[in-house]
Amino acid sequence: MILQGITPAIAATFKENGEYDYESYTHLIRVMIKGGVHGVTLFAIAGEYYKLTEEEEKKLVEITVEECRKGRVQSIISITKHASEVAAKWARYVQDAGADCLMLLPPFFLKPSAASIIEHVKMVNDAVSIPIMFQYAPDQTGVAIAPEVLVKMSRELENVKILKIENKPPGKYVSRLKEEDSDVEIFVGNAGFQMIENFDRGAGGVLPGCSMFDIYLKIYRLYREGKRQEAMMVHNDLVAMLNHIRQNVEMIICFEKKILKRRGFIASDYCRKPDFDPDRYHMQLFDEYYRLIEKHFDPKLANLEIN
Repeated sequence: MILQGITPAIAATFKENGEYDYESYTHLIRVMIKGGVHGVTLFAIAGEYYKLTEEEEKKLVEITVEECRKGRVQSIISITKHASEVAAKWARYVQDAGADCLMLLPPFFLKPSAASIIEHVKMVNDAVSIPIMFQYAPDQTGVAIAPEVLVKMSRELENVKILKIENKPPGKYVSRLKEEDSDVEIFVGNAGFQMIENFDRGAGGVLPGCSMFDIYLKIYRLYREGKRQEAMMVHNDLVAMLNHIRQNVEMIICFEKKILKRRGFIASDYCRKPDFDPDRYHMQLFDEYYRLIEKHFDPKLANLEIN
C-alpha cells in the first residue's frame, strides 16, 4: 500500500451527557470522505483514545472500517496499548476487523529504552500482515531514536511501511531518513505546522486533526500543482489558528470540537472530563482566528446532508 496525502485523526464525538454519539461520528467520517481525504485515522491522541471504554473502541473500529470501505479511502487504526503482548493482540483484532493500516504509538508510560520500543514494534509487526505506520514521537516517549535506526527497523520488519515523524523540529530528521532510504514513506504530524517544509524534504503526507481537514487538502493540492506560494499563504492563516488553540493536548481537542460543531459536522462539542475550560479571552481570540480561516473552508461542505 502506498499511502500519501491528508489522513486526519478523527475526533471523538460525545453527547452532552458524556455518552458516545455514534451518529455524529458516522456523519463526521462521511463528511471527511465526501470532502476528499485520502484516509481516516482512528485513536490518535486527538481522538481521546485514553477516555474510551473497550466496548466503544470496538464499535468505533467497526464503523470506521465500514465507512472507509464504502467511501474507498484507507482506514488507519492506531494501536495505543502499552504492553507489547496486549498491543499485538489488539493489532490482530483490528486487522481481522478489516483495517487497511495500523499506526503504532510506542509505549511511553514508563519511558522504555530505544531497544524496548523496537522490540515492541517487532512484536506487533510479527502479529499482523497489514502495513504499519510507526509513530516516532520522542516528546511522548522521552526516547530519541537515530534516523538510521528507524530505516533499519523498517527494512527488517516487513510490515513497517510508513514512518510518521513528530520530533521537533522534524525537517532535518526527515531529510536524513530520505538520505538513508529514498523510498521510505514519510508522514508528518504536529498538526502540520511544518508541512510545506517537510513536503520539500520528501514527506508524502500529513496526519493532522480533522476540524479543518479541507484546509489541509487545499494546501496539499496547491503544493502538488506547483503553486507553492499560494499554498504558503493558506498555510500561514492555518498556523495562526493552530498557534492559538494548540497550546496543550486538551486545549486543541476542545477547540477542534468547537470548530466541528460550528461547521455543523457534529452535534455537540462535549469533552469527557478532565478537559480544557477556555476563558472569555481564549474564545475572543478563537473567534478572530476563525474569521481568518473560514474563507479557506470548502463551500461544498457547508450544511452538507449525507445519507
